[in-house]
Amino acid sequence: MSSPNEPKNVVVIGAGVVGLTTALTIQEKGGYKVTIIAETFPTDPKNIKYTSIWAGAHHVSHAADDAKQMAIDRETFDAMWELSAPGGAAEHCFFRIPQTDYLADGRNECLDWMPDHKKLPENELIPGALAGTSFKTVTIDTPPYLAYLLSRFLARGGSIVRGAVQHISQVVDGGPNLFRLGKASSEPLDALVVSPGLGARTLGGVEDKDVYPVRGQVVLIRAPWIDFGRTVSHVEQGLWTYVIPRRCGDVILGGTKEEDDWYPVARPETTTDILQRCLALCPELVPAAIRAERPGTIDDLRPLILEEGCGFRPQRKDGIRLDVEWVPGSQGQGKVPVVHNYGHGGGGYQSSWGSASIALDLLEKALATPA
Repeated sequence: MSSPNEPKNVVVIGAGVVGLTTALTIQEKGGYKVTIIAETFPTDPKNIKYTSIWAGAHHVSHAADDAKQMAIDRETFDAMWELSAPGGAAEHCFFRIPQTDYLADGRNECLDWMPDHKKLPENELIPGALAGTSFKTVTIDTPPYLAYLLSRFLARGGSIVRGAVQHISQVVDGGPNLFRLGKASSEPLDALVVSPGLGARTLGGVEDKDVYPVRGQVVLIRAPWIDFGRTVSHVEQGLWTYVIPRRCGDVILGGTKEEDDWYPVARPETTTDILQRCLALCPELVPAAIRAERPGTIDDLRPLILEEGCGFRPQRKDGIRLDVEWVPGSQGQGKVPVVHNYGHGGGGYQSSWGSASIALDLLEKALATPA
């Protein structure tokens, strides 16, 4: 263990939105010396192993009547609302917009706490919707936001190491230098935080088989005239159609929720389906000059396409895992706390700050009462 007067050494496995936010929270609020070990970082070329870069993303909680999850999501929204304020620390990463949710199953989203929330009257519903709401929220431009989190972490003295961790014991026994220099760190590890996303399925010492992929395919188009968000959904049927504009003028169109589907690239037929659904939901996607002459078609959207892609949401059967277990430390050391913070599924962004706060609380309680 570190001496009482020195910051304790904490390693976070994973550099997705959850890992980065957790590392930053532990560093800034806890005052710890934090190192992130990850195989992929935000500024790397896009790849299927790094899901966070493919997200929409917007803050619309799906917690409904789950009070614990809703509290996590609300804390995250408050943090993002502050970051997105004019002159805010990460204003450029966010877009404050009016959002309309059409609910084909008529469910109660329990989002009356969102800014300017109102229930839509029946005459404002689209065909097939049993209920609807409107409110203000933020969308997140994921590439610059992830880069912002990483740069903020580094600017405050954090360290990063590229490494493919096969078993958590490698980090507990050897520390960051095992991956950085090929030899064990001289300073013992005080705590480990595990936020590997879908990697929790196969990471030795975790191997959580309740974690599984939910494939999501998206289409990125250029449509800077869109300054609002729209979604239509049906939970039981797995229907999720959304239009998510970004501050930069790009718009994410989606989506799909395909459980245990490991196909790593965009399917052309799915792109066509997404374009059809999004056009029906939001005819304004077609440039105004075309709409002035005739109704738009998906062929009017295809020239706007910048990219098609997909990601694997790291879903977990029992929801987010937030707990502590103790594992044997390196030679001559007692047990080391391992804080788990993974299994966010498609809610990584909207749960990131709230779950990071819980992870920090778990960490501090563990370090205060060693096993």
